[in-house]
Amino acid sequence: MEARASIRNVPIAPRKARLVADLVRSQYVEDALNQLTFTHKAVSPVIRKLIQSAAANARSNAQYQGATIDESNLVVKQIFVNEGVTRKWFRPRARGMASRILRRRCHITVVLGEEREDDGY
Repeated sequence: MEARASIRNVPIAPRKARLVADLVRSQYVEDALNQLTFTHKAVSPVIRKLIQSAAANARSNAQYQGATIDESNLVVKQIFVNEGVTRKWFRPRARGMASRILRRRCHITVVLGEEREDDGY
């Protein structure tokens, strides 16, 4: 059983968010949450909350379908960071010139699944 959670337009550059996403990929949910608690990056609380939301979605989906889920076997199967909209504007500079400012945003998606011996997850 898979559970998914996503967040859109996070005001952090995708390149910086991918560094943290790579830390928790293929880890157990409990280990990933501990790792994110002690990671000093701006996107860490966002990804931590997103993984918690995906775990809650897994519990809800299992309850809705009448199945049981072992939360200790939940693994971060996929986590990916895509580019969002980029806010662009100009700032005045010396000698009548202007420089372009890009404020990047990202979309983050997490997919959790149960670990099984037959498929490796």
